Amino acid sequence: MLQKTITFLALGLGICLTAQAAPAKKILFFTKSSTFEHSVISWKAGQPSLAEKVFLDLGSKNTWEFEFSKDGSKFSPEYLAGFDAIIFYTTGDLTTVGNDKQPAMTAAGKQALLDAIQAGKGFIGLHSASDTFHTHTSNQNGSERYQNQGDQSDPYICMLGGEFITHGAQQVATNQVIDKKFPGFEAAGDSFSFNEEWYSLKDFKPDMHCLTVIDSPTMTGDMYHRPAYPTTWARMEKKGRVFYTAMGHRDDIWSNATYQNILVGAIRWVTRDVDADLTPNLASAAPGATTNPIFTAPKPKPKSKP
Repeated sequence: MLQKTITFLALGLGICLTAQAAPAKKILFFTKSSTFEHSVISWKAGQPSLAEKVFLDLGSKNTWEFEFSKDGSKFSPEYLAGFDAIIFYTTGDLTTVGNDKQPAMTAAGKQALLDAIQAGKGFIGLHSASDTFHTHTSNQNGSERYQNQGDQSDPYICMLGGEFITHGAQQVATNQVIDKKFPGFEAAGDSFSFNEEWYSLKDFKPDMHCLTVIDSPTMTGDMYHRPAYPTTWARMEKKGRVFYTAMGHRDDIWSNATYQNILVGAIRWVTRDVDADLTPNLASAAPGATTNPIFTAPKPKPKSKP
């Protein structure tokens, strides 16, 4: 992006001063899907995905330059140094090639990401970013997804601040806005309701600053039979600013003004254009959040007749 210059006369004295606009913030939008690939980030016929088109539009209005990538092999200290912030919309173990067949991250590349964030790089996780680098346990029946692991969670999950358990049918649900002063939430009101694929989440970091809390007791599905829990939050990972929202599955969410405002506010915050209060508030905003839904083993499929 070309730098703009602004020329003006100072104090009517005829002195010509030139002020250069601030350089564009450079942002990596990384969308490798080692498991399920969401339609909003899918490249079709070599064209940008829906999410990428939205970011291109927002970037043109906010002096942001985006790089779109699904190539995990690029991750290194040198590569990440070229960005002010990193946005993940990913799934699965990114150190494996997986379903999308895109190049995998190395273990060193994953560590480079975590190191860059701790050193001050901004990070935003969208929707399935919490369905990435799951914590592995010896339990093989699926119930481990419902158990809190605390500090034993995968380092990526510890950085993000929470982990995906499961989701039910798409439905309209109400999210209470906890901090209307946080960038992007100024016009969100006391609450908002969307039809969305809502994640049930666990392992919330106690130092997080909750931004929205979902009214899970009123929702349909066993995975939501639990006290209200956070769906959007912000926290610090040492020097790095970290933001996560569980929203972003459906196409229409990406065109929703409330969601776009939240995205803009998040980017402005993680790139340090604006500051915000980060007082930990999990205990007061969602006091029952650590109570997870009860695991129900899937029913065995009926045997086919010979």
